[in-house]
Formats: sequence, structure tokens, C-alpha cells
Amino acid sequence: MANIVDTAVNAGSFGTLVAAVKAAGLVDTLIGTGPFTLFAPNDEAFAKLPEGTVAGLLKDIPKLKKILTYHVVSGKVMAADVMKMKSAKTVQGSDVKINTSNGVKVNDATVTSPDVAADNGVIHIIDTVLIPA
Repeated sequence: MANIVDTAVNAGSFGTLVAAVKAAGLVDTLIGTGPFTLFAPNDEAFAKLPEGTVAGLLKDIPKLKKILTYHVVSGKVMAADVMKMKSAKTVQGSDVKINTSNGVKVNDATVTSPDVAADNGVIHIIDTVLIPA
């Protein structure tokens, strides 16, 4: 099995996320021991952001890091565990809200593919980029 970053690269639908992780200098963290849970926005999620947002974030590394670490939870939190949660503390420091009343939503993002296994954690694919307050 591959680590979280290599799993995302191999999936082929996370080009923007992987580029952002590299630009923010977070690759070494996300290939580390972990375990980590990554709520991973796919390329379509990044495409929904207003035009110029991604380019702007790639020039503002502190803000980019804040947003990316808002997608990561310490520990390996599988979908069955997520279903029992109301919120989760992110590596960024803030909580994300979890709503399981109709599928699984993390803040305003829907989990489209849960439990993508990696050797240092798990990825849950989401359809919207999470933005901390």
C-alpha cells in the first residue's frame, strides 16, 4: 500500500490537491507515520472555487497551509467511526462539523468516496474544498 500522498497521486483525480500540498511544504508531514485522516477535495471541488482562488492560495503559503491542514484529522478515522461523530478536530486546530443525517457531510462538503486506504491513514474523498472560519 502507498502513503496518503502517493495514494492521492495514483488516483489521478487530485492534481490540484497534490500541487497545493507540495507548494505548502506538507508532503513530508503527510507521508509521515501518521496515522492521518484526509478529507480530500478532488480536482472538481477545486474547480468550483471562484476563479483565481487556487492561484492566489499558491502565492499565500501560510493561508494555503491553514486550509490544507483543515482537511486533516489526526488518527485513522474510518467511515464507520465518522458516522458516530458530530465534529472532528483538525490538524489546523479548528473543528469540522459532521452531519450523517443524509449521507455524510463534513461542513458543506459531501463525502463521495469513503475509506480509501493508505498505509499511514485513510482518505475520504469530498466534493467541496473546506475553508476554515
